[in-house]
Amino acid sequence: MANGVHASRRVGATALELPIFGFGSAHLGEMYNLVDEADSRATLEAAWAGGVRFYDTAPWYGRGLSEHRIGGFLRTKPKSQYRITTKVGRTLHRPKDMKSFSRAPWLGGLNFEVAFDYSYDGVMRSYEQALQRLALDTVDALVIHDMDALHHGDQLPVFEKQLFDSGIKALEELKASGDILAFGMGINRGDQLATTATRVPLDFTLVAMPYTLLDQASLHTGMAQCLKRNVSVIIGAPFASGILVTGSQAGAKYAYSAAPAEIQEKVRGIEAVCKAHGVAMPAAALQFPLAHPAVVSVIPGSAKPSEVTQNIGFLSAKIPAAFWSDLKDRNLLDRDAPVPAGS
Repeated sequence: MANGVHASRRVGATALELPIFGFGSAHLGEMYNLVDEADSRATLEAAWAGGVRFYDTAPWYGRGLSEHRIGGFLRTKPKSQYRITTKVGRTLHRPKDMKSFSRAPWLGGLNFEVAFDYSYDGVMRSYEQALQRLALDTVDALVIHDMDALHHGDQLPVFEKQLFDSGIKALEELKASGDILAFGMGINRGDQLATTATRVPLDFTLVAMPYTLLDQASLHTGMAQCLKRNVSVIIGAPFASGILVTGSQAGAKYAYSAAPAEIQEKVRGIEAVCKAHGVAMPAAALQFPLAHPAVVSVIPGSAKPSEVTQNIGFLSAKIPAAFWSDLKDRNLLDRDAPVPAGS
């Protein structure tokens, strides 16, 4: 892809420009594996050396660990040279009973309890706590995190009311004062992109699963709404949480769980087309979403220096136009989905 990690795109109608390739830091919170400090630092060093200048994190990732690691690295770099985003909606607190406390679902992470709060005060506290963990005095944008039924169940209307009544005011104030340049919302499901996201005056959405090489169901709904409203999209899980890297092997992950049989079957079909055209599947997964006019960046996760280096290489790998045509002809890709120009 032309310009690789150094290309950038503007976010909505804001002054914020983001590199098209960023670093997603959930893995540094020790989601699936423990990551020692040396490996974490080496991974971040490899990203920086490879030209990566956009970093996304969250209080939830490792219950504060990811923000500590990202901030500890970036505070040594000139702020003018990078962009950083983090999230609001959760505040962290010392557990009342350490004996019964569990870090789950994180394999590692830190010993902090989480409280959801999307109110004005909750957003401001989440923002201030994040700055302290990051050891930075500013971030470029904030993301409303996990506003969905998966995390809140029947309490979702309560938290939505907090956000709509006062939480949005906090974000608008931070943007108006110049503390942040933009704010967005994290989206885990396609229906949210077409519903919840349209009820908030967002600059962007951070889409975790609903638009990937494996799933374009939101193309004519949520993604079309984002384009119509000039709401940019950051793709947060271009590898669909793993299977588009590992392939259709035993234990493959999809949507943060074991990949179901129908997903495994579709991946086998994509693998066959990749083999026929000499294309690495992770390269196709990274480059595909960037062809959509609403998408400004992809931010795959990495926990090893080699993973970062490979991803940077995948971004500029040559993919023939016939590859995308073949996927569509085999009904493995929505026929209307925008695709990269062939090499």
